[in-house]
Amino acid sequence: MKIICIEEHTIDLPIVEATRQASLAEAGYMADWGTRVKDRPDSFGDNLPHLQDLSSAVGFARDMGLGRIAAMDQHGIDMQVVSYSSPLQLAPREQAVQLARAANDRLAQASDAYPSRLRGFATLPWQDPDAAAAELERSVKELGFVGTLIVGRPGQTFLDDPRYEPVLAKLNELRVPIYVHPGFPLPQVREPYYGGLDKEVSARLSLFGWGWHHEAGIQVIRMVLAGVFDRYPQLQVISGHWGEMVPFYLQRMDDTLPVEVTGLSRTISQTYREHVYVTPSGMLNLPHFKFVHQVVGADRIIHAVDYPYLTMTGARAWLESLPISDEEKAMIAHGNAEALLRLPASH
Repeated sequence: MKIICIEEHTIDLPIVEATRQASLAEAGYMADWGTRVKDRPDSFGDNLPHLQDLSSAVGFARDMGLGRIAAMDQHGIDMQVVSYSSPLQLAPREQAVQLARAANDRLAQASDAYPSRLRGFATLPWQDPDAAAAELERSVKELGFVGTLIVGRPGQTFLDDPRYEPVLAKLNELRVPIYVHPGFPLPQVREPYYGGLDKEVSARLSLFGWGWHHEAGIQVIRMVLAGVFDRYPQLQVISGHWGEMVPFYLQRMDDTLPVEVTGLSRTISQTYREHVYVTPSGMLNLPHFKFVHQVVGADRIIHAVDYPYLTMTGARAWLESLPISDEEKAMIAHGNAEALLRLPASH
């Protein structure tokens, strides 16, 4: 069974350098991760993906060549859709367009070297929404990218802000998805919500323990409530980590935010099921899967590991062991990704 994973990352050093100061200003606490406890994936004996320490992850992330392909082969992964894990929108505005074009060109060159194994999601200069729309079109039509991924908010507001309409309109026109990846919590939220604890605990809770998942979930909810999907009926979103908590509250939102309140054409859950795909992002937990499978259906789940921030350990075995039909396994493993991203279908 062919397996395609679609939340897999690399890094671009010029973007890292251009965003360093802004990242420190917005999330300096990230440096507290790993100061007291180093993540050791090999300490778990459960054959599942686990968090890697940052220095190891960065080393693996930079490899877009034979080392990555060998790691994929070792774990039975046939294709990765690769994206940058740095928030380009934190770069100085005057540098953003050039940085995006150069980074996308480098990612295209790397993926073109292994066309049957690697594909790409574009990074966009959200500081200039018109330029971001143009770069999306170039990345899809000229570089062969299959969509875009955004790390966190596009700015101080979320994707439903009217200033980002040019990008949403272009996604709708091109019929390619946007992967809404977690990012730093708003600074004015972070300290009262996640501060006041041990520094290591606070850093992890602010980021991948809770905070940035909540941030990504809110972004998708706001897109629904703002009527984005009524305006752009072809727009599709991908949401990792089992939908960043949102599927677990769809019924609650339907009950408390009915169409009489929202003014939308559909219920929140119906809109979600028609416009959002969900990935596990390496959280290969059977109870989570069973719930999301029941709520959104097998045709809305796509496999993802979050490599190299998580290991690829057991990514194939877990999928093959799911208590569902072979047909549904194939949909999650590769069929849904091929259909959404217009990749060559497996035979």
